[in-house]
Amino acid sequence: MATSPLPHSPEASPAARLPEERRQLILEQLATQGRILSADLCRMLQVSEDTIRRDLRDLDEAGLLRRVHGGALPRPRAPGSQGGVDAGPPQAAKKAVAQIAAGLIRPGQVVLMDGGSTLLEVARSLPSELRATIITPSPQVALALGEYAGLEVHLVGGRMHPGALTAVGAETVDTLRLVRADLCLLGVCSLHPEAGITTTYSEEATTKRAMLDSAAETVAVLTADKLGTLSSFVVAPASRLGTLVTEASGTEARLKPFHKLQLRILTA
Repeated sequence: MATSPLPHSPEASPAARLPEERRQLILEQLATQGRILSADLCRMLQVSEDTIRRDLRDLDEAGLLRRVHGGALPRPRAPGSQGGVDAGPPQAAKKAVAQIAAGLIRPGQVVLMDGGSTLLEVARSLPSELRATIITPSPQVALALGEYAGLEVHLVGGRMHPGALTAVGAETVDTLRLVRADLCLLGVCSLHPEAGITTTYSEEATTKRAMLDSAAETVAVLTADKLGTLSSFVVAPASRLGTLVTEASGTEARLKPFHKLQLRILTA
């Protein structure tokens, strides 16, 4: 006579029978928790470690999460095709964050300013009367800064990275190492309290690391969708930052681990 599956066996679980439903539950947990552990998923979904491993692998390959040892972390939003400028959050959010970051530059400072869509908004948000020296590896940012009569703008040379649209390579890094800046405004692809600052491109990581090393203080400028996410290449630990500028809306839980790192956190 046929027997019915036990109530708590893998066969009795709808998620175990339907891979797509199970994977959707995994993504929902990740969105809620900010990170997931394989062992917790096994207990929650009542499936084997091999099943969870396959699920996480498939979701990673689909670009829906970043698989790490023992579990998974969120991925950043994929950049668009135009020089790393993504659809991302609403432009209003980027402008609000940019205005906070722009207000951190003091007259007479030497500032390293990174590339990317949010830093481009910072360049457009500076006070019209500001007098400072700004050094950037981004032609887009340099062009925006050229609109200010009081700024001395230095564009760092090197090979243009086709994805990031910033200068990369040995020439870029060597130039940055000769700078002793007061402030670095760093564009961040991903920021996680444990994994640190990470980015999509290996050469871009090297450039960002050189910028961070050449400044007395570094400010990470990012929208909320980058918080708690992980990209492929490590720039530095999150503790290397002095200040974090991001959105206020919906970030309380995501920012809690960064408060423990004793970062100054400014929200727009």
